[in-house]
Amino acid sequence: MKIYTKTGDGGESSLYGGARLPKSDLRFEAYGTVDELNAVLGVVLAQPGAKVYQAELTRIQAELFNLGAELALSPGQELKAHPLGVQETAVLEQRMDELQQELPELKNFILPGGSALGATLHHARTVARRAERAVVRLKAQIEVRPELLIYLNRLSDYLFVLARHANLKAGVQEVTWQGKD
Repeated sequence: MKIYTKTGDGGESSLYGGARLPKSDLRFEAYGTVDELNAVLGVVLAQPGAKVYQAELTRIQAELFNLGAELALSPGQELKAHPLGVQETAVLEQRMDELQQELPELKNFILPGGSALGATLHHARTVARRAERAVVRLKAQIEVRPELLIYLNRLSDYLFVLARHANLKAGVQEVTWQGKD
């Protein structure tokens, strides 16, 4: 099977189930941004020190594939992947609570960065926020289950906490935002 089909050369692509839409459709933006987030998590996993987070980040990558599959459904198609629900969000919340017990209390905004792993997790957090915004825009056009937005919102929080935790474990001091020079 060839990877290229040439069917998208005219600016259209297919949803799962066969419906053809312009590539500018918000569905493609939404699940494309979710895919970008998944790719950034792959970069996170390639960073030194990421092995300790490998199981949870790999699980999240699979969850993002499921989320993207749901966004890519043609109207009337049935989702064959596991639909994200409150349990996946609860796992993120529980893990954040565990990690925050090890972190110093946050009293100021912090600048994204730190170790290579921490900085890459901050990057993933910003892509998660962008994916959330894309899904919000899509929700204005079609029905989107609220669990998907809740998951993306919580995932960006989780990635922020994980970035802080990775920097703590790497012994890298967080830089607080001062608001002026």
